[in-house]
Amino acid sequence: MSGGSFYYPQKMGRALLAGMEEILSPNGMRHALKLGGLENMLQEQPVQKFPFESISALQTTLELIYGPHGGRGVALRAGRASFKYGLKEYGSMLGLTESAFRLLALPNKLHAGARAFAELFNKHTDQIVRVTEGENQIIWQIERCPLCWGRAAEEPICHLAVGLIQEALYWVSGGKVFNVEETECRAAGGATCKIVIDKTPLT
Repeated sequence: MSGGSFYYPQKMGRALLAGMEEILSPNGMRHALKLGGLENMLQEQPVQKFPFESISALQTTLELIYGPHGGRGVALRAGRASFKYGLKEYGSMLGLTESAFRLLALPNKLHAGARAFAELFNKHTDQIVRVTEGENQIIWQIERCPLCWGRAAEEPICHLAVGLIQEALYWVSGGKVFNVEETECRAAGGATCKIVIDKTPLT
């Protein structure tokens, strides 16, 4: 199917764009959108839906501007920056801003946070996420991924998702840093876009 058949809603798409603009600057963002043929996102009237093919094009554009390595770094930073804008829109819905959540032990916070974020994507976007857990890791698998939609690559490229998860973990844990790595990607021939999260923080 075409990526135009699957969408992010307006609020989630706008959170992603706000995070990117924070990293790129307004002028840099306008340049990136024009380069990617996404000028419609510059309109004063908010875009109602963000097709997966347009979200994928944002990552492609970063690689065109900064090169594969530089684009990866910018995408990670943009993903991290996007988190706070998404939290502003969806925080109360997630239930993670309640005092009861703050009092949970870290393993319980990680479990509840991963489930809540997955449910958010599954209920409010056309992205499909499946979460499984082992003793030492949380596996975040994106079965229908907008970030690499329609692309082919030699290695995982869903850097925006990795950055978003990094920042979500930092927030959920109260300032701890975790190892987060995409080990499989549909663009690179994987069955899913598989992101592995170590439950033990690095710091």
